[in-house]
Amino acid sequence: MKCRYFVVAAMATVLVALALVAVWILTPRVGPHQQAFVVIPRGANARQISRILADGGVIEHRLQFLLVRALRPRAKLKAGEYMFKERLSMWKVFDRIVRGDVFYYVLVVPEGNSTFDIAQTLERQKIMPPAAFLEAARDPALVRDLDPRAPSLEGYLFPDTYHVTRHTTPAQLCRMMTDRFRKAWNALGPPAAKAHEVVTLASLVEREAKLPAERALIASVFANRLRLGMALQCDPTAIYAAQVEDRYRGVIHRSDLDSRQAYNTYQHAGLPPGPIANPGMASLQAALEPAATDFLYFVVRPDGSGGHQFSKELAQHTRAVEQYRRGVREQERQAGGVARRS
Repeated sequence: MKCRYFVVAAMATVLVALALVAVWILTPRVGPHQQAFVVIPRGANARQISRILADGGVIEHRLQFLLVRALRPRAKLKAGEYMFKERLSMWKVFDRIVRGDVFYYVLVVPEGNSTFDIAQTLERQKIMPPAAFLEAARDPALVRDLDPRAPSLEGYLFPDTYHVTRHTTPAQLCRMMTDRFRKAWNALGPPAAKAHEVVTLASLVEREAKLPAERALIASVFANRLRLGMALQCDPTAIYAAQVEDRYRGVIHRSDLDSRQAYNTYQHAGLPPGPIANPGMASLQAALEPAATDFLYFVVRPDGSGGHQFSKELAQHTRAVEQYRRGVREQERQAGGVARRS
């Protein structure tokens, strides 16, 4: 009888102990008091990882991690940098390391972003100092084989979504982006000798086109003007020229159009010295294959669609410009009326 009692007591003790262990590793009691980063190196074993987590303030007791490891002996623990900013159960901490839920920033670079735009995004997301990125992007060494005349990496930092760690350097980010450009360029299949002209033209198309269907039309206007020796008179080049000289404040002034800076196509015939933005695949394709048109001019339609009115003759273009100005004045008048009524 006593033996049976001791067996029952022992089993009860074990069950209580297991319950306590379960509570210890399943209750959200571990985690830093503030955001913490820990780096788990390749090849680290469970004991080493438990020490890293404890030293980083992620867990209080190394034994918790080792207990979970004993329960999941076949789970593969993945190296990388992890961020912890909330209290979790030890089981969930362990599970994140098994999943390889490493920390990274998501850097989205839209089509048409310039190096200046990318630098602002990097600063806004606190990924890296913008000045350091701009300095790295000014060195064209990464694309010298594709474009010996490239004045910088502008145009070759391909628009895409990038995963960037806290330790990614500006040079490494530039290499990631230029590698992505090479894949896109190779997919298009043009000879490398055409890269400078094509990418530069595509960057103008990217900054001007708001509607996908108009990219090839806008490319045709620029191609026709280049063929005739006419100045491109592309507003985004005047903006870029002002950005290069750190004097652009969000609005084009007459002084910007009159500037003799090399990128300003109001004052210099032909393409600018290099791209003014980073074009996507569609604009690169449009620059390679402009539409067959006689258009020499285009101006934004005043209907808010983002579309353009294309013209062959200057007189047509002048009328289209006046129509655009009337539309803008009408919109301003209506906006003013709404503001007074409200």
